[in-house]
Amino acid sequence: MMNTNIQVAIKRWMKRVSIISVMAASTTVALHAQKLAKDVFVNMPDSMSLLLTSVNRADCIDFIESNMAAKVENRFGRTSEMTALTDDYISMQMSSKSTWQMKLLSLNDSLQVISTISTVCAPACDSDIRFYDLAWNELPKEQFLSVVPSASIFLKDYTNQPDSLAMLEKALVPADVFLYKASYVKDQPTLTLEWTTPLYMEKEAAKALEPFIAQPVTLKWANGKLAY
Repeated sequence: MMNTNIQVAIKRWMKRVSIISVMAASTTVALHAQKLAKDVFVNMPDSMSLLLTSVNRADCIDFIESNMAAKVENRFGRTSEMTALTDDYISMQMSSKSTWQMKLLSLNDSLQVISTISTVCAPACDSDIRFYDLAWNELPKEQFLSVVPSASIFLKDYTNQPDSLAMLEKALVPADVFLYKASYVKDQPTLTLEWTTPLYMEKEAAKALEPFIAQPVTLKWANGKLAY
């Protein structure tokens, strides 16, 4: 029979190996769970990056981390520049009239959502907000936005003021195209929304609408949703 001391030593060794394995596995899971914006950006499918190649994206990261101007020649021979990079945020000046932002939003300690904003200004800006899982599969935006951008969220409430409501309805007639600008705050899980339709309108019509416009909308990320 095996010596008792040897049996005890083997059990202790096996227990220690087991503990080390669990710790290593936990560390691996934690590292895997804590995705960095730069890694998600570089691994974006080329089919979703019309202007930037995978080499462009990697070069932007290398340049900005080296405190250099993160400018690259994109697919169309024009210049694109990374203007900001943090652990959970990236901002790109894609062209002279377009920008792109990416924000990682945490659902819990082990799950994140990718949110992107593409904005084109010509001259009034118009944005498109989208959400993805970490494999870049698109998710319904209604799942993460407490309000879907529309003209109504940018207007003052005149429900109980018939005269003012009538004036508002008249002022809204020329606002026949809905445009808005969305932007993530660099160091906070916060989204700002600004109605840009008035910038598209004739000056007199925009001036008539101005008194009815509320402040830009601010949504903060909490409990898996961007809400007031």
